[in-house]
Amino acid sequence: MQSKHARRRSRHAAPRRVPRGPVTAAAILVVGVTGAVVLSQAPSQAESRVFSAVGATDAARDNGGRAARIQNRAAAPAATQAPAIQAPMASPAPTGTRAPAVTKAAVAAQAAAPAQAQAVPAQPPTPPPPPASKVLNYQFQLQPNYYYCGPAATRIALSASGHLLSQDEIATKLGTTTGGTNSAHDTTRALNSVLGANVYQTREIPGPAATTAQTDQLQADAVRAISGGRALVTNVVGAVTDIAGGFHSYGGGHYVSVVGYEDNGRRVKVADPANANGDGTYWVTTINMTKWMVNRGYSY
Repeated sequence: MQSKHARRRSRHAAPRRVPRGPVTAAAILVVGVTGAVVLSQAPSQAESRVFSAVGATDAARDNGGRAARIQNRAAAPAATQAPAIQAPMASPAPTGTRAPAVTKAAVAAQAAAPAQAQAVPAQPPTPPPPPASKVLNYQFQLQPNYYYCGPAATRIALSASGHLLSQDEIATKLGTTTGGTNSAHDTTRALNSVLGANVYQTREIPGPAATTAQTDQLQADAVRAISGGRALVTNVVGAVTDIAGGFHSYGGGHYVSVVGYEDNGRRVKVADPANANGDGTYWVTTINMTKWMVNRGYSY
């Protein structure tokens, strides 16, 4: 038998053994972990497709870059331009040579060329001259009372323009009273109220006597108005003798119409609403007609 001390040494000297159970479990754990690592490093099918697409794109980019560099090398010689060819300079004129002389005719022709090139603007056609004589178509009416000469004469003038109003209507426009119609300004206003603004104008003949200029003006106004289809309405006072020798006197004033002219306006045809003889008309020289209207006037 061994002593107690010998047995103690034997126990201390014997090598230790690792328990098998725990070692085996650790080995299994290492293998499991290693397998997991290996499996995590293996790419999936989706990742393989991505890697393949990226690789193809990089390859295409590299191939495109190489193709562009090849094209640039091939195009470089073609870009070289040929040297410019300079035109030969004209030799200077020999000393002492003169330019051909410019004649006066050539200068005149050059100056006239722009004037000939300009188109002449077309001129409006010249209106025909008024006839030497003309009498309007009109409707005559006698005045119904002693103070309606203004409405009656104005109505005759309006009928020449195709407007047939009653004398009462015109009297209202004129402001006629038993004292008569005030002036030629009233007849002008009444005529324009029917025909339109500014169709008729008023011309006054201030006294004490008619002048040649006033006579010429009346002649021109009568020709212009009557040739244009308008009769005149005149405010007269006193007496006048017509071409046939008839005597007509209105000391308090009177209104008559001028419905025609002859001899280029040197004589005018008067339609007198107070004259009951014949058609109520007679001819008066323009000179006498102007004298008959001194201090009065007319609508034309």
